[in-house]
Amino acid sequence: MSQFLHTMIRVVDLEKSIHFYTQIMGMKLLRKSENTEYRYTLAFVGFDRESTGAGVIELTHNWDTASYEMGNAFGHLAIGEADIYGRCEAIKAAGGSIVRAPGPVAGGTTEIAFVEDPDGYKIELIQMSSAAKGIG
Repeated sequence: MSQFLHTMIRVVDLEKSIHFYTQIMGMKLLRKSENTEYRYTLAFVGFDRESTGAGVIELTHNWDTASYEMGNAFGHLAIGEADIYGRCEAIKAAGGSIVRAPGPVAGGTTEIAFVEDPDGYKIELIQMSSAAKGIG
């Protein structure tokens, strides 16, 4: 059976991104590796290891790159939460940026919020009671 393992995003300041995903979003730093020959570092963060079925984010830091163009094709990462309202308060209190306050999606009942990471990637928080019914 196939399994989704991880999504890779490129980050400018790896330590700032690791801090955001672990200290603000509550993930764990699962592993980290450096490739000195090709000048990059990988850090994998998530709520649990891929072997458990959990999706993970691979943070890729290319040492000689000072910025990236985000483009307009990538949308966001999505995380299910038991209480997006309380979670947004905790994220804000920890210094995170809420870019869309929690509430129902326009034209629907699914409750969502959006957070932004240090590189500008959007993270959608979805109320798990809404996610259990199916998103859309």
